[in-house]
Amino acid sequence: MRKLFPVVLIICLFFSCAEEQDFDQFDDLNVIPTLASSIFYFESDEATINVAGTGAFYQETFTFEAFNEAFISDNVLDGVITYQLENTTSKPLGLLIEFLDGDGNVLDSESFVIQEDPAPLLERQVAYGAGGKSLDILRNTTNIRVEGQNLGDATSQSSQSEPKIILRSSGAFRLQLQ
Repeated sequence: MRKLFPVVLIICLFFSCAEEQDFDQFDDLNVIPTLASSIFYFESDEATINVAGTGAFYQETFTFEAFNEAFISDNVLDGVITYQLENTTSKPLGLLIEFLDGDGNVLDSESFVIQEDPAPLLERQVAYGAGGKSLDILRNTTNIRVEGQNLGDATSQSSQSEPKIILRSSGAFRLQLQ
């Protein structure tokens, strides 16, 4: 029996089936991951807004170089920026977000008005790429300017324990890797 085993094994291997391997399949591989990240977060309490009075209570310009990397800029297919605003203050507020190029020119903007508390969570999704705004806006953006406006008075006080405005933003973009 022991002497017969190697012979049977060799016969099985000789007559076994094997599919021809196609090592060119890598060329057909199509990988499109989605990259998601927070972009910026802004928060201001009602006391700060009241001290500033009516009109602008906040303005800041942030560096935004996410699309300055050639690999990202060349391979981005499309994406969405999501904005969420929450207002628990006693005043209506406006927020303006501007996308600026290297010379300070406004390439695009998003404007929001959110009513005083009790205001529902405001969410807006802005698409870029096919069916949305041009990806060149993001490719050419080097700074983002955020401005907050008090559209109410400077004396009212919310009944909330910690009244504030919160702005969150995030992006999710699809990249072609090959």
